[in-house]
Amino acid sequence: MSGGVDSSVAAILLVEQGYDVYGVTLQVWEEETSQPETTRRWQERGCCKVGLARHVANTLGIPHYVLDARMAFRQVVIDDFIQGYRRGTTPNPCIRCNERIKFGILYTLAQEWGVEFIATGHYARIVRTDEGTHQLLRGVDRKKDQSYFLYRLSADWFPRILFPLGALQKKEVWQRAASLGIPLEEWRESQEICFVSQGDYRQFLATQAPETQQPGPFVDQSGRQVGTHQGIAFYTPGQRRGLGLAAGTRLYVQEILPETNTVIVAEAQALNRLSCLVSDLVWAAPWSEDSHEIIQVKYRHAGPAVPATLTKESPEQVCVSFLEPQRALCPGQSAVFYQNDRVLGGGIIQRAPRQAESCSRPV
Repeated sequence: MSGGVDSSVAAILLVEQGYDVYGVTLQVWEEETSQPETTRRWQERGCCKVGLARHVANTLGIPHYVLDARMAFRQVVIDDFIQGYRRGTTPNPCIRCNERIKFGILYTLAQEWGVEFIATGHYARIVRTDEGTHQLLRGVDRKKDQSYFLYRLSADWFPRILFPLGALQKKEVWQRAASLGIPLEEWRESQEICFVSQGDYRQFLATQAPETQQPGPFVDQSGRQVGTHQGIAFYTPGQRRGLGLAAGTRLYVQEILPETNTVIVAEAQALNRLSCLVSDLVWAAPWSEDSHEIIQVKYRHAGPAVPATLTKESPEQVCVSFLEPQRALCPGQSAVFYQNDRVLGGGIIQRAPRQAESCSRPV
């Protein structure tokens, strides 16, 4: 229970379905006392909204536990986030948190407590097939679907995971939330990273890792320096705002070269890519390397899943070949593979070769 509307409604539904529910909040970043005192019964404090989660649990009459996961979160998520930007990549901390912190801790806790299932408020589904296996599917509400963030979960966990919101639309969730008597504005939704205030990851890096502020050259495709950047950690492929370049045309970040502390900029059409090399693979469902089936690939959460084919490059890597050029693929982000609603698997984008190159070019 994060204290958000989704996990709160998930708890409501589980109680109504007759489950013996234990509410668990993972405190991962701020101190609970980091916000000013308030007279609100739910006394929301910190990124984890511990007070609000506790209030919901009390309203439902279920026990509530707070687990201090800050050290593990710092080591596994925050440090990886900082290192990713240092390497010139664009990490996705929510995916890593789900795999290594949230579900990892809850699964271990369930084992220790002898609890049969773990449940969260994610918009995704797990179904049991006629063959007895379990598959991860997109949520029914496509606009809220969060399967992209869950693709790295171990398939061994699937039989013990419940997603009560997977078959619901968001508007239905809001309707159920009203029964708790908490003003809906208390549950203002945020698409931001939970530990980054105001959505400004650059300020977070400047504070938590000041060594990332290492100026270097902006160069165009011909190698000519056109400006000076503030540090490669503060840029990502496709970015246009905040470059501070006085050019006669709109320039975007095309590529980041950490070995030379260089950011390459180019016009919009130069951002298009036909393929990307994906490594650190996990598979949620069987895939045959002999298959030339067209699947769907999502390479950013907010973007659509687009048609592509997969080619095995090595036991740990596949080349994703898109049917149409795709704009600004970011190394460090995840590419998730779908077959209709079913999650096949995915991995981390290692590189996105220019259209004249191939995935197999040595890095």
